[in-house]
Amino acid sequence: MSTLAVLTAAGSGARLGHAVPKALVELGGVPLLVHAAQRLCASGVVDALVVTAPPGHVDEVARLVRAAPGIDLPVHVVDGGPTRQASVAAGLRAGLDDRGLVPPAAGEIDVVLVHDAARPLAPTDLVRRVEQAVRAGYRAVVPGLVVTDTVKRVVPAPGGGIDEVAETVDRASLRAVQTPQGFDRDLLERAHAAAAAGGADESSAATDDAGLVEALGETVHVVAGSSAAAKITTGHDLRVAALTLEETA
Repeated sequence: MSTLAVLTAAGSGARLGHAVPKALVELGGVPLLVHAAQRLCASGVVDALVVTAPPGHVDEVARLVRAAPGIDLPVHVVDGGPTRQASVAAGLRAGLDDRGLVPPAAGEIDVVLVHDAARPLAPTDLVRRVEQAVRAGYRAVVPGLVVTDTVKRVVPAPGGGIDEVAETVDRASLRAVQTPQGFDRDLLERAHAAAAAGGADESSAATDDAGLVEALGETVHVVAGSSAAAKITTGHDLRVAALTLEETA
């Protein structure tokens, strides 16, 4: 059987402060989405890749992934949607449609990894850890980091005042969740089908695929994450990622 990876790269990245979509911003001279795709390919556990591109950038993204060294898997680039959830759904449709994706055949795919181009430096061993856990029988798997900060739940103050602390949350059971997230193919398809009605609007769309699985009442399991898989949202994040890239080169 085979593993499909869906790489979401359709976000605008407005908070990053660049003129191009976030996934096309360069880190060490290489676009974020290329870094992410290279690491998925280098993991040795992915058989095919679908990239969801920013609006109007399908051809550009396709050229980038074709030209990049180390991206040696069948790759299909499609338009992303208005939300992350919609983009993943578009990637799934493309990757599981025998008419659109080159081999492996859709019927051979039994595991799907969903990854964000905004986490370009997720290590290959993290990709393998997630994929292998799904193949071991855990049908929904996310990587997570232990939360080290003290976390407090607050009551928002009316009228823009100062919030009030309601309680200090026990951080021992908290995890900061990352990607790639891995799923049994049938379970992920079912989760997206059940939540499709809310996927086009940011106010109702899920922020990750594990949340859709949880909404079905299914169990999601957590494996150890990696600090290198940090998400890039701001310019500061990009500068930190550049340091991480230098350290791991």
